[in-house]
Amino acid sequence: MPTSARPTRTTDTRPSPADRRRAAAVEREAAARRAARRRTRQRWAIGTAAALAVAGGATFLAVRGGDEAGSAAAPVVGGDLHTLTSIGDALYVGGHAAVAVSRDGGRAWEQVPSLEDADAMGWAQTSDDLLLGGHPGLFRSTDGGASFTPVTGDGAVPDVHALGAAGVTVYVGSPQAGLMVSEDGGDSWETRNAEAGRSFMGTILVDPADPQRLLAPDMSSGLLASSDGGRRWTPLGGPEGAMAAAWDPTDFTRIVVVGMSESAISADGGQTWEPLAVPAGTSAATFSADGTTIYTAALDGETAVTSASTDGGRTWNLL
Repeated sequence: MPTSARPTRTTDTRPSPADRRRAAAVEREAAARRAARRRTRQRWAIGTAAALAVAGGATFLAVRGGDEAGSAAAPVVGGDLHTLTSIGDALYVGGHAAVAVSRDGGRAWEQVPSLEDADAMGWAQTSDDLLLGGHPGLFRSTDGGASFTPVTGDGAVPDVHALGAAGVTVYVGSPQAGLMVSEDGGDSWETRNAEAGRSFMGTILVDPADPQRLLAPDMSSGLLASSDGGRRWTPLGGPEGAMAAAWDPTDFTRIVVVGMSESAISADGGQTWEPLAVPAGTSAATFSADGTTIYTAALDGETAVTSASTDGGRTWNLL
């Protein structure tokens, strides 16, 4: 008698809903950055045409201290612009290939040689050090940001997309590991939430008075909030597809979020939001240390175009 054929066992290799959401978030990020570059090129084309149309003695560029605004060399960041952050008197802008720093409010920039190809995606100031995270992992500065070295050993974390700290408590958002936490300034890590954090982007805002209180921009949704150190998260509103978030260091209820297609500002800790008209192509924003200025950055080719507002985002000046 013929032997009956055994039924073939098949394995479902289809991606899970969480995997699909993360893949969609990555694709939206890439599309948003391509669109941002197009908008920036269009803006510069319009600006150039306007400059050529100005007649006689009219001045197109604002003059500051005897020099034309924007005359200094623009900071190089590479093909993507990920982060803009204010730490003390320093303003850092970073992207896929390079990082630059300004110590005069964005008027003059210097490249940071030790962060070439670091793919700067998130920043954190601990009690002792300055940390930066990107696709290659973590980098640490022990000299106030003058130089950085890769973090190795127990402190190494691969593929860091989001980073934040207060005191010795440091948080990392990784597409591989989820949300990780260090209680010793980044010397060792444990997984806090294996699902949350995989689509975080940029700087995780950590309350210095309560390191359990966090705000994080999430590419697959919007701004998220946690009051228990990242174990649980709730939506806080703001623009969808959050790429960057910042709060006023002097007033944590004042928050700016940059999304894929729009930006918003809140004056009450995220309970309500107002549209924020940022310069075209903006993909990152931050507050100055004294809270008086909002800075933005947009990509133009492989350089960053930075702008500043001292009236809450109603008007902007090109730096």
